[in-house]
Amino acid sequence: MRDATINDTGIPEQGRLKSAGVTRRARPQPCRWCGRDVTDAGMGRRRQYCRQSCRQRAYEQRASLNRGEVTALPADAVVLSADDAADLSDRVYQVRCAAEDVATALDEGVGATELRELCDVLIRVARAADGWRRVGA
Repeated sequence: MRDATINDTGIPEQGRLKSAGVTRRARPQPCRWCGRDVTDAGMGRRRQYCRQSCRQRAYEQRASLNRGEVTALPADAVVLSADDAADLSDRVYQVRCAAEDVATALDEGVGATELRELCDVLIRVARAADGWRRVGA
């Protein structure tokens, strides 16, 4: 029969190291290549890339920069998938339409209540389009 104070590793429970209040971030961090949210494994070092393909593309980019290739992307380049680029374009279009609605309402001299509603819509779509990454979307 085993002693209840010793776990599977043979280390007494009272002698085990415990996390000294280390907590993970509540918000997932973005992939360093594509910007998607990176899932947290819960243990060990945080992952930097959402998929192996993103990790590979980042490696290829760093390697080409180290070799001095002129075809390499600039170090500050942002790479988006076609879906992410279309999503960003849609969000920018929504902001532009909402801003045009406010401008048209001002030109027509609408009342303060209707203008306030249009401003609220503009603020809402601008917040939704804030940044190129989908944070909490």
